[in-house]
Amino acid sequence: MLTNAPKGTKDILPDQVHKWHYVEGQFRDICRRYGFKEVRTPVFEHTELFTRGIGDTTDVVQKEMYTFNDHGNRSITLKPEGTSPAVRAFIEHKLYAEVQPSKYYYITPCFRYEKPQSGRLRQFHQFGIEVFGTPNMMADAEVISLGYDFLTSLGITEIELHINSVGCPECRRKHREALKSFLKPKYDELCDTCKTRFDKNPMRILDCKSPICQELVKGAPMMIDYLCDDCRNAFEDLQNNLKAMDIPFVVDPGIVRGLDYYTKTAFEFVTTKIGAQGTVCGGGRYDHLVEEVGGPPIPGVGFGLGIERLIMLMEANGAQFPSEGQVDVFIAVMGDAAKAYGLKLCRQLRAQGVAAEMDTLARNIKNQFKYANRLDAKYTVVIGDNELEEGAATVKNMATSEQKQVKFDELFDVIMK
Repeated sequence: MLTNAPKGTKDILPDQVHKWHYVEGQFRDICRRYGFKEVRTPVFEHTELFTRGIGDTTDVVQKEMYTFNDHGNRSITLKPEGTSPAVRAFIEHKLYAEVQPSKYYYITPCFRYEKPQSGRLRQFHQFGIEVFGTPNMMADAEVISLGYDFLTSLGITEIELHINSVGCPECRRKHREALKSFLKPKYDELCDTCKTRFDKNPMRILDCKSPICQELVKGAPMMIDYLCDDCRNAFEDLQNNLKAMDIPFVVDPGIVRGLDYYTKTAFEFVTTKIGAQGTVCGGGRYDHLVEEVGGPPIPGVGFGLGIERLIMLMEANGAQFPSEGQVDVFIAVMGDAAKAYGLKLCRQLRAQGVAAEMDTLARNIKNQFKYANRLDAKYTVVIGDNELEEGAATVKNMATSEQKQVKFDELFDVIMK
């Protein structure tokens, strides 16, 4: 047990981490182009933030949160998602007093206690963006556009954008009554979790993963048929904005999303490349979350995207990742005097941004060359007694095997070129 990572967690080793660096860099770049600024929130928060924000009828709150009491007997939870902490930071630091809208992004670890499966871990990592301060559907379209541009820029082509409206409290009330009437004759067949949802939040039953419940809700009233004029107009506005941006989409009345704070827009980017777990990015609008958590009545919209599942999807699509960082120069030395010169040269090169390496295991010269090959070094500089006497080192191009003598006083400049 001591030498095994906890169930549902995963080490990211050097032969994989370059993929993470790549997608993180691409995400930061597209957020910059869209005018988003980074926010970093703590890895844990007060539990009430999530019970009030996410909703106490959700699977996340009921089954999946890592919650504990700290030494001050305060209930603390490792964050299961990124939106609620971003909202809390927005309120605490009175960022709503600044010129709106406010546009933030984050890259963060999240924690959920659920059955580990392909692309789903108990500690996972999330990209997310949030826009606060505007009810305009242009913001929803911009958030979706950023997600679309990001995914396609990574070589992911087999994705579909699914959109829906989950309404506002007023039209939800009408849908709620219709849905309860539909489900009431089937109540005894629902799973125990959905029975608790029946009175508190019956719409969440539509999102239940139980095969029995999925069968029971077939033909159930859909929220999209109960939208009030404001929500219907907003949904039509969103569609028109997406059409104007040439972003293809499918209207999917079955999208509920797993968190209670969503209002109006709900969307998912769906793929068939990861089998049943087809949603790679999901989000929507949450016009009452800031107020629910304790702030002023300020609307918001955003999305979350799992990094592990994103990289899986890229690999499934055959996307190309940049190669791992290559060693520019390997300095092979023989003898103490050569070692001293090599150490100095190596440090000078690193100071100028060159990836330089030396052997630290006292290998013979033959094995130093083998080591340079394993490091995929572009060039090897050989310094030994003969080279010191002649005042010139041997520089070898490892790809072509071409080599030449370079005087020591010119060596640094030649390598830099």
